[in-house]
Amino acid sequence: MKIARNPQNIHPPVAPYVHQIEVTGPQRWLTLSGQIGIIADGSIPEDAIAQLKIALENIKRNLDSADMEVQDITKLVFYLVGDMDAIQRKEIISDFLEEHLPCTTLMYVVALATPALKVEIDAWACKEL
Repeated sequence: MKIARNPQNIHPPVAPYVHQIEVTGPQRWLTLSGQIGIIADGSIPEDAIAQLKIALENIKRNLDSADMEVQDITKLVFYLVGDMDAIQRKEIISDFLEEHLPCTTLMYVVALATPALKVEIDAWACKEL
């Protein structure tokens, strides 16, 4: 069972996420390597927003291959390089998550594995058996 909580003794979330998710009982865990904004043909768009969309689509494809859904995501960590419109970023992430609220972390970093990459997202998912 997954129980999402925002404890009353700390500040409310400052974006669409929850502070904690407790997992109990029998379940399957899926841990993804950082998903990046590379299209299946190997091309990388220059635009950071396009890379964000592709990285999220890659997460969805990984979930599909493991018989999981977006609602099974327990944690996302976003690594972003350079400027990205915050309103667009939030809308894209909200659209991807629908009503689901996992735990999240967002960091701006100096660089990723190759200079063309502007987005990388780590993901963890858990599905009850």
